[in-house]
Amino acid sequence: MVDQQTLTIATKGRGFYDITPEVQLFVRQSAVEKGLCHVFIQHTSASLLICENADPLVRTDVEDFFSRLVIDGDERYEHSYEGPDDMAGHLRTILTETSIQLPVSQQRLNLGTWQGIYVYEHRYRPHQRKIVLTVYG
Repeated sequence: MVDQQTLTIATKGRGFYDITPEVQLFVRQSAVEKGLCHVFIQHTSASLLICENADPLVRTDVEDFFSRLVIDGDERYEHSYEGPDDMAGHLRTILTETSIQLPVSQQRLNLGTWQGIYVYEHRYRPHQRKIVLTVYG
């Protein structure tokens, strides 16, 4: 059995957006007992992360790390069509993930106790992000 759905997530700008409940609901409604769930974001300036979901300071530290690693508006970037966060957003996406594959057990994502699935928005302005969910079982 294969089931597929596209989620639209409204972001308010750079940051983390927990999509775990939406993905769990899709898996539960698919009725797949055992299999895999593939999560794919259709964008080049936002990505997906599996991250600590209990302490928000973990996500604060992740953003702090990336802000030092990939500098917005770096004068060495040639691509800047949409502003100083444009090329930095692309680089952040390249360094993270655009797809995640997760095990499904008993009609649920088989995540660890402190794991959540996040859209990591790399741009400062709001966006509508499309995420394709596919479950196989």
